[in-house]
Amino acid sequence: MRTIALIGLLAVMPFATTQAEEYFERYGLTPASPSVDLGIQPLAYPAAIVASTMRHDRLLKRSLTENKQDIKTHAFLRGADMLALLADQRLEGGVFGDMPTILSSSHGKVWIAGLLAQTSTGVVAKGDTSIQGLVGKRVGYVPASTAYNTLLQGLSSAGLSENQLILVSMRVDEMPEALERGDIDAFAGWDPATSIALRNNQKNHAIFRGQSVDYFVLEREFVKRSPEAARHVVASLVRAVEWLRRSQRNLEKAIRWAMADASAFSNKPESLSVTEIATITRRDLLNIPSAPAIVFNPNQPPLKHQFDFLVKQGKLPATAKWEEIENSFRYDGIAKVLAESRKYQINSFDYED
Repeated sequence: MRTIALIGLLAVMPFATTQAEEYFERYGLTPASPSVDLGIQPLAYPAAIVASTMRHDRLLKRSLTENKQDIKTHAFLRGADMLALLADQRLEGGVFGDMPTILSSSHGKVWIAGLLAQTSTGVVAKGDTSIQGLVGKRVGYVPASTAYNTLLQGLSSAGLSENQLILVSMRVDEMPEALERGDIDAFAGWDPATSIALRNNQKNHAIFRGQSVDYFVLEREFVKRSPEAARHVVASLVRAVEWLRRSQRNLEKAIRWAMADASAFSNKPESLSVTEIATITRRDLLNIPSAPAIVFNPNQPPLKHQFDFLVKQGKLPATAKWEEIENSFRYDGIAKVLAESRKYQINSFDYED
């Protein structure tokens, strides 16, 4: 019933195109397979840096092999493309922005296991200096994404609605070039797309910014079925962030891994330099002392503001429950691996080149 409810929830959102459906169907994922299948987003920094580091983690691979499991990562254009695959257990986990996290956790499908970034999404426009200037303009967006949520928030702050724009659904990595060509007048996106657009042309301006959070989530049945494997995956997440913090050399190596992953997925060279990506990664992840652990403040719970806004905007059905989202933060995986740091090798590192 929960799978049916989640699919119904997705139906209220602008969702995947036929092309998008085809690309991840080719991965051949099957429900509750022996492998640990994780969805990653190579086109989103700094989450992609952490995911690439985990992909190279020999300690994780050895730990799962001892449990007669292996790990596989699968690249996605956006978190929303993973939702149905998590709902039917074809994925065991993934990297989500706040809007897909709300969509998946509001029906109790996932545990929110760790923090991957506190970043800003933005609406970038050529020439226009305010949200009001977008009325009647062509605006690129990624349906059901965190940046789409930011666009809605910006419009709401100006007393506008999305119906007053010409929305153009597109891939986030296509947005800077589309803006330069004049195919669109603005876009709602995230790094590196926003940084690329602002660097490429002085006429481009960030006319609205929203704070967003990227999370690492685990499918609940997987955690129930393979609790030790889930903890080893979480240990790899903790280990990756610690290794990135240890030295600039480590960070730059991981960035080059992520750049290669992004280029292989998009068939485009990376436009940002290693130094620029390192700045984003430090700002949005490594300079957050608690990361990847999540600090849950009951007086200002994570995602509550976004949840209330989406309900008000009619983007979530009445069946979506805040209590389920709040409960999704109660997974204790990071606390357990930190409490048994020697067992889970938190301070040991062995990465493939």
